[in-house]
Amino acid sequence: MKQEDIEDLKQLIEFLKENQVAEFDLDRGDMKIRLKFSQPGAPAVAPAIANVPYIAAHGTPGAPPPAVAASPAAAEPESDLHIVKSPIVGTFYGSPSPGAAPFVSPGDHVEKGQVICIVEAMKLMNEIEADASGEIVRCLVTNGQAIEYGQPLFSIRG
Repeated sequence: MKQEDIEDLKQLIEFLKENQVAEFDLDRGDMKIRLKFSQPGAPAVAPAIANVPYIAAHGTPGAPPPAVAASPAAAEPESDLHIVKSPIVGTFYGSPSPGAAPFVSPGDHVEKGQVICIVEAMKLMNEIEADASGEIVRCLVTNGQAIEYGQPLFSIRG
């Protein structure tokens, strides 16, 4: 991607933020861009950009996306909690189909091996299973959110 394209992308991001656009998709040949911005009062979501080659939201080729700051609620003591992390990069879905009930909700008891969500990667729906038994305390991502490898998805109290 040329430097002028990166500058155009930065201007586009600023324009979308200023106009409070929540979501934006662009498909131009070999370049695909998807941006999602958090809404006031919603959990923080980092902009997700899929591009060939990958360009991070701040415009540096090959750099990882910026980290999302932890919310104040995440500061509570969670030393006794098990964190289920994403085994792949993709898009998080908490239910088997749009409008369907979620696989799990906070307060639900899960068994090791039970499907708790789906991560879509390259048009494939990958069922993610709980790697520990216990009570779902919190879902740490939002439906439709782009997620990274190793990103925490759920906290489980054993």
